[in-house]
Amino acid sequence: MEFVQVAGRLLSAEIVGEKRSKRLVAKLRDQTGVIELTWFQGIHWVQKTLVTGNDYLVFGKLGFFLGSPQITHPELEAFTPEKSAGKAFLEPVYPTTEKLKAKQLGARQIGKLTQLLFTLLSEKDLPENLPTAVLQRLRLLPRYTAFRQLHFPETTADYQKALQRLKFEELFVTQVRLDLVKAQRHRYSQGVTFAQVGEYFNTFYQQHLPFQLTNAQKRVIREIRQDTAHGRQMNRLLQGDVGSGKTIVALLCMLLAADNGYQSCLMAPTEILATQHFNSLRDLLKDMPIRVELLTGSTKKSVRTSLLADLASGSLHLLVGTHAVIEDPVQFHRLGLVIVDEQHRFGVEQRARMWKKAVVPPHILVMTATPIPRTLAMTAYGDLDYSVIDELPPGRKPISTAHRYEYDRTRVLEFVKSEIAKGRQAYFIFPLIEESEKLDLENLMRGYENVKAFFPEPRYWISMVHGQQKADVKETNMQRFVKGDTQIMVSTTVIEVGVNVPNASVMVIESAEKFGLSQLHQLRGRVGRGAEQSFCILLTGLKPTKDAQERIKVMCATNDGFIIAEKDLELRGPGEIEGTRQSGALNFKLASIVSDRELLQLSKQMAAELLALDPDLTAPENAPLGTFLQSKKGKTIWSKIS
Repeated sequence: MEFVQVAGRLLSAEIVGEKRSKRLVAKLRDQTGVIELTWFQGIHWVQKTLVTGNDYLVFGKLGFFLGSPQITHPELEAFTPEKSAGKAFLEPVYPTTEKLKAKQLGARQIGKLTQLLFTLLSEKDLPENLPTAVLQRLRLLPRYTAFRQLHFPETTADYQKALQRLKFEELFVTQVRLDLVKAQRHRYSQGVTFAQVGEYFNTFYQQHLPFQLTNAQKRVIREIRQDTAHGRQMNRLLQGDVGSGKTIVALLCMLLAADNGYQSCLMAPTEILATQHFNSLRDLLKDMPIRVELLTGSTKKSVRTSLLADLASGSLHLLVGTHAVIEDPVQFHRLGLVIVDEQHRFGVEQRARMWKKAVVPPHILVMTATPIPRTLAMTAYGDLDYSVIDELPPGRKPISTAHRYEYDRTRVLEFVKSEIAKGRQAYFIFPLIEESEKLDLENLMRGYENVKAFFPEPRYWISMVHGQQKADVKETNMQRFVKGDTQIMVSTTVIEVGVNVPNASVMVIESAEKFGLSQLHQLRGRVGRGAEQSFCILLTGLKPTKDAQERIKVMCATNDGFIIAEKDLELRGPGEIEGTRQSGALNFKLASIVSDRELLQLSKQMAAELLALDPDLTAPENAPLGTFLQSKKGKTIWSKIS
C-alpha cells in the first residue's frame, strides 16, 4: 500500500524468533487502535533507542500481516507537542537505500541535512531566472521561496504552488532554448536556394503524377517550397501515418532540387526499405529524363565504381541508399537535399557526416511514419520546423481490427483461407521476445510449421523472412511475396517498416500482447494499401496483462496513428518512446509532458510571446533568463544537426 505517517504511544518492543527469523516487534497505539512495527536488521541498536511509554512519529510503507496493519523498517522520531498544533504535519520524503539506512541516512536524516543546508542559503544563492512580467502575470512564487516550500511547505497548498512554479520554469526555459536555436538557424544558417519551380517538377506534376494529391500533401509541399527558396537551410520533420503518401512528397522535393541544378540523396535504414524506395521512384520516373540509382552494402564493386564516378560528375540526379551513402568515397557534385526516412534509426553522428558532403549545408527533410504525439513533438523536436500529413489518399478503406484469443485460432485460420480464396495475400507476424536469437528462431519455426500444416503445399505457398537470414535470401523471399508467387508471409517484425504489397489484405499478429502499441500500429499499416477491405487480427493468450488489454482495446478502437501515439505516451511515458532524441529536452526533474500538458502549452505560448518582443534577450528585464541560459551552455545540442 501507500506510505503513511502515524503518531502514537509505544506499548512494547521485544525481540522474537530465532536465527534467520529473528526480528524486533514493537506495538504503537493511537485513538483508533494498534499497529505493529517490525525490524529485521540492526534490531539491537533500534531496541536501545526505543522507550516504552513515549510518543513517536512513525513513517513507512503500510502492509498487512494476518489481517493486522504493519510497517516494516519504519523511520521514527520522538513526537513533540508542536508537531500536532492543530494542523496536518508535512514531512518531506527523500529516496534512500537499505545501505544508507544502515548508516543512519534514512529519509528523515536526509531531511534534517536538507533543512540545515537551507539555513546556509540565501536568496542570492538561488537567483531568479524568470522575467518579472512572467512571474507577475502567472502569479508564480519567487525561485528561492519555491525551492524552500517544495522541501518544507507549511501546507499542501504551499507545496502545490512551489511545484507548479518549478515545473513551469523547467518547461519554459526548455521552450525558450529550443525557440532560440530555431530562430538562430532561421537567421544565420546558410543554405542553398531553390529559386525556381522548373520543367522537371511541372512535367511530373502535370503529366506523370499517378493520383491526385491530398490537401495535406499540397500544404506540406508549399511549406517546403517556402523553406528552400530563401537561401536558409531547411531543417524540417515530416510526419505522416503509414500509407499517407510521404514518398511522393519526397520525390517532388527532389525534382525541385533537380530543377535548380542540385542532387538529392534519400537515406533509408535497411536494404529492404532502400530497395523499395528505389523501385518505386524508378517506376514513377520511368518517362522522365531523371537518373536515379541505388547504393547499399551489397552493391557490386563494378556497379559501385561507375555509380560513384557519375555521382561526382553530376550526371546522377537522385541517389537512394542505406548507411553506405555516408562512407567517405561517396562524393556528390552538388548536393542540395538530403531526405532521411525513419530517421530515429540513424545515429546522430552518422547523419552529421552526411551534411559535410557539401560546401553549403544541404536542405534536410527527416521523415517518420512513427506518429509522434504533439506534446512530444513540441519538446523533443521543438527546434525543427514541423509538417504533418494528416489525411490518407482517397479510396483507402479503414482497416478492420479484431482481438481473438488462442481458442479462436481455427476460426482465424479459416478466415485467412477465405481471403486467399478471393485472390488476396496474408501476413503472420511473430514477436521477438527471448533474450536469445536461437530461441526466437525456434519460436518462429514452430509458428511456420503450424501455418504450413493448415495451408499445405502445393495448394498454398509460404515465404518466410527473419533477421538471421542472409540479405539475398531475405530479399528473394520478400520478392516472391511482393510478386504474388506466395500467398502467405510468415515473418518476425523485420517487415514493420516499408514493405508495400497492395494485394495483402490480412495481418495476423501472433502473441499480440507482447508488442508495444506503436509497433502494433506500424505492423497493421502493412495491409490496407489497396482498394480492398483489409483486416488485422490480434491473437493473444487467454490472460493478457491489464496493460496489454489496454493496448489491444486502443488498436481495435481507432486507426488514427496520432491518437495511438498519445495513448502510447500515456501508457509508457516519454522516456521509452522510440525515436525521442537524446538532446536533453526531456530530462525534466519535476515536469511531465504527459500529465502537465496544459502547463507545457502555456510555457510554449509565453516563450513565443517573450521572444517576439525580445528575440536576443537583451532587454534588462530578461537579463536573468539570458544569464541562466548562458550558464547552461557548453553541452552539445545535437538538435542543430538532426
